Amino acid sequence: MPAEHLADTGRCGSCKAVLPPLAEPIDVDPVAFDGIVQNARVPVLVDFWASWCAPCRMAAPEVEALARDIAGKAVVLRADTEKYPDLAARFRIQGIPHFVVLRSGQVVFQRAGVASRDEMRRWIEQPT
Repeated sequence: MPAEHLADTGRCGSCKAVLPPLAEPIDVDPVAFDGIVQNARVPVLVDFWASWCAPCRMAAPEVEALARDIAGKAVVLRADTEKYPDLAARFRIQGIPHFVVLRSGQVVFQRAGVASRDEMRRWIEQPT
């Protein structure tokens, strides 16, 4: 699905069934990250994490629940800092989990540490 349509409701080309907006985090590599962040028409929340990180594992259910809650209003990405350290370095990530909110490709909020889905939702919904 093209990045600019990740938050849209669509229709299946074969059966014409309604396809809901994306309601789960997308694991991204640097190429997918750039494409989505530059083309998304909604805010993007990025969860920078690593599999060995206990706080990241604690945050994961909240990130997944948030993705379901904000489907159609924002997109949630997950970037593995172990696989893609250069992507983490772009944002000067020094501690994980680390969350970044982007609008039109620009950082509007950034914070390290575990957070509740309500807190993350406020980051996304805050006016720029």
